Amino acid sequence: MITKRIIPCLDVKNGRVVKGVNFQGLSDVSSPVELARFYTEQGADELVFYDITASAEGRELFTDILCETARQVFIPLTVGGGINTLQDFDRVLKCGADKVSVNSGAIGNPSLIGEAAKLYGDQCVVLSVDVKRVDGQFRVFAKGGREDTGMEAIAWIKKCLDAGAGEVVVNSIDTDGVKQGFDLAMLEAVCNAVSVPVIASGGAGCIDDFITLFHRLPKVDAGLAASIFHFGEVAIPDLKKQMAQAGIPARL
Repeated sequence: MITKRIIPCLDVKNGRVVKGVNFQGLSDVSSPVELARFYTEQGADELVFYDITASAEGRELFTDILCETARQVFIPLTVGGGINTLQDFDRVLKCGADKVSVNSGAIGNPSLIGEAAKLYGDQCVVLSVDVKRVDGQFRVFAKGGREDTGMEAIAWIKKCLDAGAGEVVVNSIDTDGVKQGFDLAMLEAVCNAVSVPVIASGGAGCIDDFITLFHRLPKVDAGLAASIFHFGEVAIPDLKKQMAQAGIPARL
């Protein structure tokens, strides 16, 4: 049986890890280098590094801090933020990334995913989608959740996966940082529409939220969270132990 993955997320701004609520009100947490080392030792299955203001600021992802972070990580590392061209893919992969996450860059250039998948393989291309409910519809947002694209999320996700993305991270803006549980309705809609691995992001507040996620939606492959790990509210070894006790396969 395939184990469910636990993935801490480093939202990086100006070289520091930050965290907010509903993508707003960011506060400083720690150094991404220190956290990367800590999560590798804690038994995280993968790590995500997002340069969260690169797209909104129209610049390339900062590579110095990424290279330093990658040197601390001995688990798969996914990197995103300001990925707009094949050159951006090449740059972050050379910095030590295993997978590259595309969000606003694919919205601005829909052919990017297909081109990258052909060059680097489907397994390297991760579609990240920031989704918020607008007038009863799941809507895609760009530039770190700042801009409503007007696109319906499920159709957009299917289009990108058909183009070659190998997995999808579903970031619920509605539940981000709220710690009231994952957005199960949104995730169920995505799981019913796709056949690639789905990573749930946004809303985890305690261990039970992960247990509920994997029991209710067995098609979800991984749970991604930030603040509950950063602030020590949930320890990854404890989470995995309780997952195993609940009959959820985990790498212990």
